[in-house]
Amino acid sequence: MTTVTVVKKDGRIAIAAYTLTKWGGGKESADYVANHEKIIRIGDSHIAITGSATFKLILADYFSSLDVLPKFDSAADIFRVWNTMHGALKEHYYLQTGEDKEEDLESSRMDVLIANPRGIFGVAAHRTVQEFSRFYAYGSGSPYALGAMYAAWRAPSLDAEAVARLGVMAAAEFHDETGLPVQSFVVDRNPDFKEQSSAKF
Repeated sequence: MTTVTVVKKDGRIAIAAYTLTKWGGGKESADYVANHEKIIRIGDSHIAITGSATFKLILADYFSSLDVLPKFDSAADIFRVWNTMHGALKEHYYLQTGEDKEEDLESSRMDVLIANPRGIFGVAAHRTVQEFSRFYAYGSGSPYALGAMYAAWRAPSLDAEAVARLGVMAAAEFHDETGLPVQSFVVDRNPDFKEQSSAKF
């Protein structure tokens, strides 16, 4: 019940998220919930979080408790951060990892997107980390968001933030668990940072 997006285009990096909270058949819009944001900031990184609304509070609390801010410079850095954090999620935040014996790894039960001057990244529930070359979306509304961003990314008139917001807006239009308004942030890409990977499109 989430839609979050990231986009890298023309030297700019953007991240966007919906603001609706769903509880079963009920919904709580940004008009009724003051702390409706789904994106938190850790250092110069923005992290958009899917899953339980509690995960936003957990991640903010966990990262604020650290003596040194973690690095989100590469997929390898992010994997190390998330793997360490998974232990804390179980020990200090009572994460229910599930008992599915078919799974190879315990689940952290959230997918997140990360945007910072070094690039755009995604961390899946089983701590698979990917660096994206152009755009991506997570959440139950992501198929709508991905389709909209695929169509819009090449448009010269649309910058990174416009494409990221359009993805969330498309999901809100066609998906009953995504709601407006959109929250978004944009940063300049660091031109001196070496690319970690290159992808064909």
